[in-house]
Amino acid sequence: MSDIAITDDLFYGRTELDQGRVERLVADSLKGAEDGELYLEYGQSESLVLDDGSIRSASFDTSQGFGLRSVVGEVSGYAHSGELSEAAIKRAATAVQAVHGGHGGVLADAPPRTNMALYSDVNPLETLTFDAKVGLLNEIDAYARAKDPRVRQVTASLSAEWSAIQIVRPDGERASDIRPLVRVNVSVVVEQDGRMETGSHGCGARMDFATFVSPDKWQAQVDEALRQALVNLEAIPAPAGEMTVVLGPGWPGILLHEAIGHGLEGDFNRKKTSAFAGLLGQRVAAPGVTVVDNGTLKDRRGSLTVDDEGTPTSETVLIEDGILKGYMQDRMNARLMGVKSTGNGRRQSYAHCPMVRMTNTYMLAGDKDPGEILASVKNGIYATNFGGGQVDITNGKFVFSCTEAYKIEDGKIGAPVKGATLIGNGADALTKVSMIGNDLKLDDGVGTCGKEGQGVPVGVGQPTLRLDGLTVGGTG
Repeated sequence: MSDIAITDDLFYGRTELDQGRVERLVADSLKGAEDGELYLEYGQSESLVLDDGSIRSASFDTSQGFGLRSVVGEVSGYAHSGELSEAAIKRAATAVQAVHGGHGGVLADAPPRTNMALYSDVNPLETLTFDAKVGLLNEIDAYARAKDPRVRQVTASLSAEWSAIQIVRPDGERASDIRPLVRVNVSVVVEQDGRMETGSHGCGARMDFATFVSPDKWQAQVDEALRQALVNLEAIPAPAGEMTVVLGPGWPGILLHEAIGHGLEGDFNRKKTSAFAGLLGQRVAAPGVTVVDNGTLKDRRGSLTVDDEGTPTSETVLIEDGILKGYMQDRMNARLMGVKSTGNGRRQSYAHCPMVRMTNTYMLAGDKDPGEILASVKNGIYATNFGGGQVDITNGKFVFSCTEAYKIEDGKIGAPVKGATLIGNGADALTKVSMIGNDLKLDDGVGTCGKEGQGVPVGVGQPTLRLDGLTVGGTG
Protein backbone atom coordinates (compact mmCIF):
# COMPACT_ATOMS: atom_id res chain seq x y z
CA MET A 1 0.00 0.00 0.00
CA SER A 2 1.34 3.46 -0.89
CA ASP A 3 2.06 6.12 1.74
CA ILE A 4 -0.81 8.27 0.46
CA ALA A 5 -3.21 5.31 0.73
CA ILE A 6 -2.05 4.52 4.27
CA THR A 7 -2.43 8.12 5.40
CA ASP A 8 -5.81 8.47 3.64
CA ASP A 9 -7.04 5.49 5.65
CA LEU A 10 -5.65 6.89 8.92
CA PHE A 11 -6.97 10.43 8.55
CA TYR A 12 -10.16 9.97 6.53
CA GLY A 13 -11.07 6.31 6.87
CA ARG A 14 -10.83 6.18 10.68
CA THR A 15 -11.94 9.70 11.64
CA GLU A 16 -14.87 11.96 10.85
CA LEU A 17 -12.74 13.94 8.40
CA ASP A 18 -13.85 13.95 4.77
CA GLN A 19 -11.00 14.44 2.31
CA GLY A 20 -12.90 16.69 -0.09
CA ARG A 21 -14.29 18.93 2.64
CA VAL A 22 -10.88 19.17 4.33
CA GLU A 23 -9.25 20.25 1.08
CA ARG A 24 -11.90 22.92 0.51
CA LEU A 25 -11.57 24.05 4.12
CA VAL A 26 -7.80 24.47 3.75
CA ALA A 27 -8.22 26.38 0.49
CA ASP A 28 -10.78 28.75 2.06
CA SER A 29 -8.81 29.15 5.30
CA LEU A 30 -5.59 30.19 3.54
CA LYS A 31 -7.11 32.38 0.82
CA GLY A 32 -4.91 35.48 0.59
CA ALA A 33 -1.89 33.81 2.20
CA GLU A 34 1.41 33.45 0.35
CA ASP A 35 2.04 29.95 1.66
CA GLY A 36 0.81 27.50 4.24
CA GLU A 37 -0.52 24.01 4.77
CA LEU A 38 -2.50 21.65 6.94
CA TYR A 39 -0.17 19.12 8.59
CA LEU A 40 -1.87 15.90 9.75
CA GLU A 41 0.04 13.48 11.96
CA TYR A 42 -0.56 10.12 13.63
CA GLY A 43 2.19 8.56 15.70
CA GLN A 44 3.04 5.70 18.02
CA SER A 45 6.08 5.48 20.26
CA GLU A 46 7.42 2.95 22.74
CA SER A 47 10.35 2.89 25.13
CA LEU A 48 11.73 0.18 27.45
CA VAL A 49 14.61 0.78 29.88
CA LEU A 50 16.31 -1.97 31.89
CA ASP A 51 18.53 -0.77 34.73
CA ASP A 52 20.58 -3.03 36.96
CA GLY A 53 18.67 -6.18 36.00
CA SER A 54 15.10 -4.91 36.21
CA ILE A 55 12.75 -2.89 34.01
CA ARG A 56 12.92 0.68 35.28
CA SER A 57 10.41 2.15 32.85
CA ALA A 58 8.10 1.02 30.06
CA SER A 59 6.00 3.45 28.06
CA PHE A 60 3.72 3.39 25.05
CA ASP A 61 2.08 6.44 23.54
CA THR A 62 -0.29 7.13 20.66
CA SER A 63 -0.81 10.69 19.45
CA GLN A 64 -2.61 12.39 16.62
CA GLY A 65 -3.39 15.92 15.64
CA PHE A 66 -2.98 18.67 13.09
CA GLY A 67 -1.22 21.97 12.64
CA LEU A 68 -2.54 24.72 10.34
CA ARG A 69 -0.13 27.39 9.12
CA SER A 70 -0.61 30.61 7.21
CA VAL A 71 2.42 32.55 5.91
CA VAL A 72 2.60 36.14 4.71
CA GLY A 73 6.05 37.60 4.13
CA GLU A 74 8.14 36.53 7.09
CA VAL A 75 5.18 36.21 9.47
CA SER A 76 3.56 32.86 10.26
CA GLY A 77 0.26 32.16 11.95
CA TYR A 78 0.07 28.71 13.48
CA ALA A 79 -2.65 26.82 15.33
CA HIS A 80 -2.74 23.17 16.32
CA SER A 81 -4.96 20.65 18.07
CA GLY A 82 -4.96 17.02 19.14
CA GLU A 83 -8.57 16.80 17.93
CA LEU A 84 -8.90 15.58 14.35
CA SER A 85 -12.21 17.15 13.34
CA GLU A 86 -13.42 19.68 10.84
CA ALA A 87 -14.72 21.82 13.69
CA ALA A 88 -11.23 21.97 15.21
CA ILE A 89 -9.69 22.89 11.84
CA LYS A 90 -12.26 25.68 11.45
CA ARG A 91 -11.35 27.05 14.87
CA ALA A 92 -7.67 26.94 13.90
CA ALA A 93 -8.47 28.75 10.65
CA THR A 94 -10.00 31.63 12.59
CA ALA A 95 -6.73 32.04 14.48
CA VAL A 96 -4.31 31.85 11.55
CA GLN A 97 -6.41 34.09 9.29
CA ALA A 98 -5.40 37.03 11.48
CA VAL A 99 -2.01 36.87 9.76
CA HIS A 100 -3.31 37.26 6.21
CA GLY A 101 -6.65 39.00 6.75
CA GLY A 102 -7.21 41.51 3.97
CA HIS A 103 -4.00 40.42 2.24
CA GLY A 104 -4.09 39.55 -1.45
CA GLY A 105 -0.87 37.60 -1.73
CA VAL A 106 -0.07 35.15 -4.51
CA LEU A 107 0.16 31.56 -3.32
CA ALA A 108 3.63 30.07 -3.73
CA ASP A 109 3.98 27.06 -6.02
CA ALA A 110 3.58 23.67 -4.41
CA PRO A 111 6.69 21.58 -3.68
CA PRO A 112 7.77 19.21 -6.47
CA ARG A 113 6.56 15.64 -6.21
CA THR A 114 8.89 12.78 -5.37
CA ASN A 115 8.91 9.05 -5.99
CA MET A 116 11.74 8.41 -3.54
CA ALA A 117 11.34 5.62 -1.01
CA LEU A 118 14.14 6.05 1.53
CA TYR A 119 12.78 3.67 4.15
CA SER A 120 10.16 0.98 4.74
CA ASP A 121 6.67 1.76 6.01
CA VAL A 122 6.82 -1.17 8.45
CA ASN A 123 5.84 -0.36 12.03
CA PRO A 124 8.80 -1.32 14.27
CA LEU A 125 6.54 -1.41 17.32
CA GLU A 126 4.88 -4.49 15.84
CA THR A 127 7.98 -6.49 14.85
CA LEU A 128 8.81 -7.76 18.36
CA THR A 129 6.53 -8.78 21.21
CA PHE A 130 6.84 -7.05 24.56
CA ASP A 131 8.23 -10.26 26.11
CA ALA A 132 10.82 -10.54 23.34
CA LYS A 133 11.99 -6.96 23.99
CA VAL A 134 12.29 -7.58 27.73
CA GLY A 135 14.16 -10.81 26.99
CA LEU A 136 16.58 -8.96 24.72
CA LEU A 137 17.31 -6.33 27.38
CA ASN A 138 18.03 -9.09 29.89
CA GLU A 139 20.37 -10.75 27.39
CA ILE A 140 22.23 -7.47 26.99
CA ASP A 141 22.57 -7.17 30.77
CA ALA A 142 23.84 -10.74 31.19
CA TYR A 143 26.26 -10.45 28.28
CA ALA A 144 27.80 -7.23 29.63
CA ARG A 145 28.29 -8.63 33.12
CA ALA A 146 29.86 -11.83 31.77
CA LYS A 147 32.34 -9.87 29.66
CA ASP A 148 34.26 -8.35 32.58
CA PRO A 149 34.11 -8.78 36.36
CA ARG A 150 34.58 -5.03 36.82
CA VAL A 151 31.09 -4.30 35.46
CA ARG A 152 28.94 -2.86 38.27
CA GLN A 153 25.88 -1.54 36.46
CA VAL A 154 24.26 -1.99 33.07
CA THR A 155 21.53 0.20 31.60
CA ALA A 156 19.98 -0.84 28.28
CA SER A 157 17.10 0.66 26.37
CA LEU A 158 15.01 0.03 23.27
CA SER A 159 12.90 2.75 21.71
CA ALA A 160 10.79 2.85 18.56
CA GLU A 161 8.56 5.32 16.77
CA TRP A 162 6.19 5.06 13.82
CA SER A 163 4.58 8.18 12.41
CA ALA A 164 2.37 8.91 9.45
CA ILE A 165 2.02 12.42 8.09
CA GLN A 166 -0.05 14.02 5.34
CA ILE A 167 0.36 17.60 4.16
CA VAL A 168 -2.60 19.30 2.48
CA ARG A 169 -1.93 22.55 0.62
CA PRO A 170 -4.46 25.23 -0.30
CA ASP A 171 -3.89 24.49 -4.02
CA GLY A 172 -5.05 20.91 -3.49
CA GLU A 173 -1.62 19.31 -3.63
CA ARG A 174 -0.97 16.59 -1.05
CA ALA A 175 2.20 14.88 0.20
CA SER A 176 2.56 12.03 2.66
CA ASP A 177 5.24 10.03 4.43
CA ILE A 178 5.44 6.99 6.72
CA ARG A 179 8.41 7.23 9.09
CA PRO A 180 9.79 4.37 11.20
CA LEU A 181 12.58 5.01 13.71
CA VAL A 182 14.36 2.69 16.16
CA ARG A 183 17.21 3.04 18.63
CA VAL A 184 19.18 0.70 20.91
CA ASN A 185 21.37 2.10 23.70
CA VAL A 186 23.72 0.52 26.24
CA SER A 187 25.51 2.17 29.17
CA VAL A 188 28.02 0.35 31.37
CA VAL A 189 29.58 1.38 34.71
CA VAL A 190 32.83 -0.31 35.73
CA GLU A 191 34.82 -0.14 38.96
CA GLN A 192 38.49 -0.76 39.67
CA ASP A 193 40.35 0.08 42.87
CA GLY A 194 37.52 2.30 44.02
CA ARG A 195 37.38 4.29 40.76
CA MET A 196 34.18 4.13 38.73
CA GLU A 197 33.82 5.11 35.08
CA THR A 198 31.08 4.94 32.46
CA GLY A 199 30.91 4.10 28.78
CA SER A 200 27.91 4.18 26.47
CA HIS A 201 27.06 3.38 22.90
CA GLY A 202 24.02 2.95 20.70
CA CYS A 203 22.69 2.59 17.19
CA GLY A 204 19.52 3.30 15.28
CA ALA A 205 17.94 3.93 11.89
CA ARG A 206 14.69 4.35 10.01
CA MET A 207 13.79 0.66 9.87
CA ASP A 208 12.34 -2.05 12.09
CA PHE A 209 14.11 -3.83 14.94
CA ALA A 210 15.16 -6.88 12.89
CA THR A 211 18.64 -5.58 12.11
CA PHE A 212 19.32 -4.31 15.61
CA VAL A 213 18.24 -7.33 17.63
CA SER A 214 20.63 -9.73 15.89
CA PRO A 215 23.32 -10.80 18.42
CA ASP A 216 26.21 -9.42 16.39
CA LYS A 217 24.57 -5.98 16.36
CA TRP A 218 23.60 -5.58 20.01
CA GLN A 219 26.73 -7.30 21.27
CA ALA A 220 28.76 -4.74 19.33
CA GLN A 221 27.00 -1.97 21.28
CA VAL A 222 27.83 -3.65 24.59
CA ASP A 223 31.44 -4.28 23.55
CA GLU A 224 31.91 -0.64 22.57
CA ALA A 225 30.29 0.73 25.74
CA LEU A 226 32.47 -1.55 27.87
CA ARG A 227 35.59 -0.63 25.90
CA GLN A 228 34.96 3.07 26.50
CA ALA A 229 34.39 2.52 30.21
CA LEU A 230 37.62 0.51 30.60
CA VAL A 231 39.57 3.15 28.66
CA ASN A 232 38.27 5.80 31.04
CA LEU A 233 39.55 3.76 34.01
CA GLU A 234 43.08 4.36 32.71
CA ALA A 235 42.58 8.02 31.79
CA ILE A 236 44.89 10.70 33.20
CA PRO A 237 44.12 14.44 33.55
CA ALA A 238 43.96 16.16 30.17
CA PRO A 239 46.57 18.77 29.27
CA ALA A 240 45.49 22.33 28.46
CA GLY A 241 46.61 24.91 25.95
CA GLU A 242 46.72 25.54 22.22
CA MET A 243 47.72 22.40 20.37
CA THR A 244 47.15 20.19 17.36
CA VAL A 245 43.90 18.21 17.60
CA VAL A 246 43.03 15.14 15.55
CA LEU A 247 39.32 14.33 15.40
CA GLY A 248 38.31 10.73 14.78
CA PRO A 249 35.80 9.76 12.07
CA GLY A 250 32.02 9.45 12.56
CA TRP A 251 30.39 10.81 15.72
CA PRO A 252 32.96 13.63 16.21
CA GLY A 253 31.06 15.19 13.30
CA ILE A 254 28.69 16.40 16.02
CA LEU A 255 31.15 19.27 16.50
CA LEU A 256 30.77 20.10 12.79
CA HIS A 257 26.98 19.90 13.14
CA GLU A 258 26.80 22.24 16.12
CA ALA A 259 29.63 24.66 15.51
CA ILE A 260 29.17 25.06 11.75
CA GLY A 261 25.91 23.43 10.65
CA HIS A 262 23.51 25.67 12.55
CA GLY A 263 25.30 28.72 11.20
CA LEU A 264 24.52 27.53 7.66
CA GLU A 265 20.75 27.36 8.19
CA GLY A 266 18.88 29.84 6.02
CA ASP A 267 16.91 31.65 8.72
CA PHE A 268 20.01 32.76 10.64
CA ASN A 269 21.59 34.00 7.42
CA ARG A 270 18.50 35.82 6.16
CA LYS A 271 18.35 37.64 9.49
CA LYS A 272 22.14 38.16 9.37
CA THR A 273 22.60 36.66 12.83
CA SER A 274 24.98 33.92 11.63
CA ALA A 275 28.75 34.22 11.50
CA PHE A 276 28.42 33.04 7.86
CA ALA A 277 25.91 35.71 6.76
CA GLY A 278 26.88 37.51 3.55
CA LEU A 279 29.83 35.22 2.82
CA LEU A 280 28.47 33.25 -0.17
CA GLY A 281 31.22 32.63 -2.68
CA GLN A 282 33.95 33.45 -0.19
CA ARG A 283 36.51 31.15 1.42
CA VAL A 284 35.35 30.10 4.88
CA ALA A 285 37.38 26.91 5.29
CA ALA A 286 40.69 25.37 4.33
CA PRO A 287 41.10 23.94 0.81
CA GLY A 288 39.72 20.41 0.62
CA VAL A 289 36.92 21.00 3.12
CA THR A 290 33.55 20.07 1.57
CA VAL A 291 30.45 19.94 3.78
CA VAL A 292 27.03 18.71 2.69
CA ASP A 293 23.60 18.23 4.19
CA ASN A 294 21.97 15.16 2.68
CA GLY A 295 18.46 14.04 3.59
CA THR A 296 18.33 11.37 0.86
CA LEU A 297 20.51 8.66 2.44
CA LYS A 298 18.56 5.41 2.64
CA ASP A 299 17.38 4.33 6.12
CA ARG A 300 19.47 6.96 7.90
CA ARG A 301 18.13 8.52 11.10
CA GLY A 302 18.26 12.05 9.71
CA SER A 303 16.76 11.21 6.31
CA LEU A 304 13.27 12.14 5.11
CA THR A 305 11.48 11.24 1.90
CA VAL A 306 9.83 14.66 2.11
CA ASP A 307 10.36 17.32 4.73
CA ASP A 308 7.57 18.60 6.97
CA GLU A 309 6.43 21.07 4.33
CA GLY A 310 6.15 18.38 1.64
CA THR A 311 9.39 19.24 -0.19
CA PRO A 312 11.58 16.28 -1.25
CA THR A 313 14.88 16.33 0.64
CA SER A 314 18.11 16.77 -1.28
CA GLU A 315 21.88 16.73 -1.10
CA THR A 316 22.85 20.34 -0.49
CA VAL A 317 26.48 21.39 -0.89
CA LEU A 318 27.13 23.97 1.83
CA ILE A 319 30.91 24.36 1.57
CA GLU A 320 32.89 23.13 -1.44
CA ASP A 321 36.68 22.99 -1.34
CA GLY A 322 36.58 25.64 1.38
CA ILE A 323 34.21 28.03 -0.48
CA LEU A 324 30.74 28.79 0.95
CA LYS A 325 28.26 27.62 -1.70
CA GLY A 326 24.84 27.75 -0.08
CA TYR A 327 22.55 27.48 2.92
CA MET A 328 19.89 25.01 4.00
CA GLN A 329 16.41 26.36 3.28
CA ASP A 330 12.78 25.82 4.16
CA ARG A 331 10.02 27.30 1.98
CA MET A 332 9.63 30.65 3.71
CA ASN A 333 13.32 31.53 3.92
CA ALA A 334 13.93 30.29 0.39
CA ARG A 335 11.17 32.52 -0.96
CA LEU A 336 12.40 35.56 0.95
CA MET A 337 15.98 34.97 -0.17
CA GLY A 338 15.03 34.32 -3.80
CA VAL A 339 16.23 30.71 -3.91
CA LYS A 340 14.67 27.24 -3.88
CA SER A 341 13.85 25.21 -0.79
CA THR A 342 16.41 22.49 -0.12
CA GLY A 343 13.91 20.28 1.75
CA ASN A 344 15.07 21.33 5.21
CA GLY A 345 11.74 22.47 6.67
CA ARG A 346 11.27 20.33 9.77
CA ARG A 347 9.10 20.24 12.89
CA GLN A 348 9.11 18.09 16.02
CA SER A 349 5.40 17.31 15.73
CA TYR A 350 2.05 18.68 14.61
CA ALA A 351 2.19 21.00 17.64
CA HIS A 352 5.20 22.87 16.20
CA CYS A 353 5.66 25.29 13.34
CA PRO A 354 8.31 24.15 10.80
CA MET A 355 11.70 25.83 10.62
CA VAL A 356 15.02 25.30 8.87
CA ARG A 357 16.77 22.23 10.31
CA MET A 358 19.60 19.90 9.34
CA THR A 359 19.12 16.28 8.20
CA ASN A 360 22.40 14.33 7.79
CA THR A 361 25.27 16.83 7.84
CA TYR A 362 28.83 15.68 7.19
CA MET A 363 32.22 16.51 5.71
CA LEU A 364 33.37 14.56 2.67
CA ALA A 365 36.52 12.44 2.71
CA GLY A 366 39.98 13.64 1.69
CA ASP A 367 42.99 11.67 0.51
CA LYS A 368 45.07 11.11 3.66
CA ASP A 369 45.49 7.81 5.44
CA PRO A 370 44.38 8.17 9.10
CA GLY A 371 47.65 6.63 10.25
CA GLU A 372 49.56 9.25 8.29
CA ILE A 373 47.56 12.01 9.98
CA LEU A 374 48.33 10.71 13.48
CA ALA A 375 51.99 10.14 12.60
CA SER A 376 52.30 13.79 11.53
CA VAL A 377 51.54 15.09 15.04
CA LYS A 378 54.40 15.45 17.49
CA ASN A 379 52.31 16.61 20.43
CA GLY A 380 48.53 16.90 20.55
CA ILE A 381 45.17 15.37 21.35
CA TYR A 382 43.24 12.64 19.51
CA ALA A 383 39.51 13.06 20.23
CA THR A 384 37.26 10.17 19.18
CA ASN A 385 34.05 10.77 21.13
CA PHE A 386 32.09 13.78 22.35
CA GLY A 387 29.43 14.53 24.90
CA GLY A 388 27.67 17.84 25.43
CA GLY A 389 28.60 21.21 24.03
CA GLN A 390 27.55 24.83 23.72
CA VAL A 391 27.55 27.03 20.61
CA ASP A 392 26.77 30.71 20.03
CA ILE A 393 25.34 30.95 16.49
CA THR A 394 26.00 34.68 16.19
CA ASN A 395 29.77 34.36 16.49
CA GLY A 396 30.35 30.62 16.11
CA LYS A 397 32.09 30.19 19.47
CA PHE A 398 31.86 26.65 20.85
CA VAL A 399 32.87 24.55 23.84
CA PHE A 400 32.69 20.74 23.54
CA SER A 401 33.57 18.08 26.09
CA CYS A 402 35.42 14.97 24.98
CA THR A 403 34.19 11.69 26.43
CA GLU A 404 37.08 9.77 24.86
CA ALA A 405 40.42 11.32 23.97
CA TYR A 406 44.10 10.44 23.99
CA LYS A 407 47.44 12.16 24.03
CA ILE A 408 49.43 12.07 20.80
CA GLU A 409 53.16 11.84 21.45
CA ASP A 410 55.71 11.66 18.62
CA GLY A 411 53.09 10.47 16.14
CA LYS A 412 51.71 7.71 18.34
CA ILE A 413 48.52 7.41 20.36
CA GLY A 414 49.41 7.69 24.03
CA ALA A 415 47.52 7.60 27.31
CA PRO A 416 43.80 8.28 27.43
CA VAL A 417 42.89 11.63 28.98
CA LYS A 418 39.92 12.73 31.03
CA GLY A 419 38.29 16.16 31.21
CA ALA A 420 39.39 17.51 27.82
CA THR A 421 37.27 20.25 26.22
CA LEU A 422 37.68 21.78 22.78
CA ILE A 423 37.23 25.55 22.63
CA GLY A 424 37.07 27.64 19.51
CA ASN A 425 35.12 29.38 16.80
CA GLY A 426 33.32 27.30 14.17
CA ALA A 427 34.26 29.37 11.13
CA ASP A 428 37.82 29.81 12.37
CA ALA A 429 38.14 26.08 13.17
CA LEU A 430 37.42 25.19 9.54
CA THR A 431 40.40 27.26 8.43
CA LYS A 432 42.65 25.27 10.77
CA VAL A 433 42.00 21.94 8.99
CA SER A 434 45.35 20.85 7.56
CA MET A 435 44.79 17.15 6.76
CA ILE A 436 41.60 15.30 5.79
CA GLY A 437 41.36 11.52 6.05
CA ASN A 438 40.03 9.11 3.44
CA ASP A 439 37.88 7.34 6.05
CA LEU A 440 34.54 9.18 5.99
CA LYS A 441 32.18 7.58 8.49
CA LEU A 442 28.64 8.47 9.51
CA ASP A 443 27.46 8.14 13.10
CA ASP A 444 25.63 5.02 14.26
CA GLY A 445 22.19 6.62 14.25
CA VAL A 446 21.61 8.23 17.64
CA GLY A 447 21.71 11.99 17.02
CA THR A 448 18.97 14.40 18.10
CA CYS A 449 19.22 18.12 17.35
CA GLY A 450 17.60 20.86 19.40
CA LYS A 451 16.60 24.29 18.12
CA GLU A 452 14.16 26.74 19.69
CA GLY A 453 12.76 24.01 21.92
CA GLN A 454 12.19 21.49 19.13
CA GLY A 455 14.09 18.21 18.85
CA VAL A 456 14.41 16.22 15.60
CA PRO A 457 16.48 13.14 14.65
CA VAL A 458 19.64 13.93 12.68
CA GLY A 459 22.80 12.31 11.38
CA VAL A 460 26.41 13.52 11.48
CA GLY A 461 29.72 12.35 10.11
CA GLN A 462 33.24 13.17 8.97
CA PRO A 463 36.60 11.59 8.17
CA THR A 464 39.64 11.83 10.45
CA LEU A 465 40.72 15.48 10.60
CA ARG A 466 43.84 17.30 11.73
CA LEU A 467 43.25 20.83 13.08
CA ASP A 468 46.22 23.01 13.95
CA GLY A 469 46.18 25.44 16.85
CA LEU A 470 42.89 24.57 18.54
CA THR A 471 42.46 25.48 22.19
CA VAL A 472 42.11 22.53 24.57
CA GLY A 473 40.80 23.02 28.06
CA GLY A 474 42.02 20.34 30.44
CA THR A 475 42.35 19.32 34.06
CA GLY A 476 46.03 18.66 34.19
